[in-house]
Amino acid sequence: MADEPLVLGIETSCDETGVGIVRGTTLLADAIASSVDEHARYGGVVPEVASRAHLEAMVPTIERALKEAGVSARDLDGIAVTAGPGLAGALLVGVSAAKTYAYALGKPLYGVNHLASHICVDQLEHGRLPEPTMALLVSGGHSSLLLAPDITADVRPMGATIDDAAGEAFDKIARVLQLGFPGGPVIDRLAREGDPSAIAFPRGLTGPRDAPYDFSFSGLKTSVARWIEAKRNAGEEVPVRDVAASFQEAVVDVLTRKAVRACKDEGVDHLMIGGGVAANSRLRALAQERCERAGIRLRVPRPGLCTDNGAMVAALGAEMVARNRPASDWELSADSSLPVTEPHVPGQTHDHQHQHQYPHDHDHVHEVAKDNLYS
Repeated sequence: MADEPLVLGIETSCDETGVGIVRGTTLLADAIASSVDEHARYGGVVPEVASRAHLEAMVPTIERALKEAGVSARDLDGIAVTAGPGLAGALLVGVSAAKTYAYALGKPLYGVNHLASHICVDQLEHGRLPEPTMALLVSGGHSSLLLAPDITADVRPMGATIDDAAGEAFDKIARVLQLGFPGGPVIDRLAREGDPSAIAFPRGLTGPRDAPYDFSFSGLKTSVARWIEAKRNAGEEVPVRDVAASFQEAVVDVLTRKAVRACKDEGVDHLMIGGGVAANSRLRALAQERCERAGIRLRVPRPGLCTDNGAMVAALGAEMVARNRPASDWELSADSSLPVTEPHVPGQTHDHQHQHQYPHDHDHVHEVAKDNLYS
């Protein structure tokens, strides 16, 4: 274990400042500072608020992770950071911090893809990912089916949402029901006390001529909102628990049905589910039921690793180091629309030694930064 790569990962794609430290596939630290409470009053994430929160939380969260892991910054073999996709301003905070630490410590820098990181995090709980891996990623910003023959270099999109992501739909329905933000956890909780077959909400993109692996939740969201509005206009009480259960069932039914279909079509005997919505209890239960019926092994990380975190970034970074993937150069920048087909961003310079040489006129800055980090 001691000879496995020790990597620190930084995640700032949305509203959580995550810093994780991983040695190989072993999680040593997972420190998170969330600004979700600051966004709750607005009913959604405010990019400027998120960016400022990342700035304030970055250094304390990194220090907390190093202490938790019981390692020194100088012991690290690399620094990994989410380069995209995500909120541009939030990503820039993380990328800038990662470049600063990597430069000062003289360590290689790895800009990695947020979605690929969500897949790789499962290694921290269930061991090495099979190759290829079929992954269903569901969150507030993404609903994607991905086939990954090589998580560090080859990730192929099978299907994606054509409108609202699943998590986004949860938040919007929670807002209509006046349940607050974020909507996923509260709808999940209320749905356990409701009847999932009480209301026949539509299943988007499930017709014979529809794209087999794409998702659409906009029509479902509109249907639920109109149903609630009709009840209120008629002066009737809205059965919140039944609405939550029926809406949730419509979402997870489509997600699991298409994911299992993709596994069968591609001849993959396992399915990994990640992203914030993967913490949903009904999604986990229905996926397990359908996978068992189809002879497919289901891999789902524990809820704490499904939401955005630094551990997932460190996990992918450690895999980059282990497979000798090229580090990113100093021109690495944030890319809010980074395609999933780019698991990491090596930059234009692939020569490891060259890209981490320091310009002579920056030597003094380098030494001062090192003194501050090692003090």
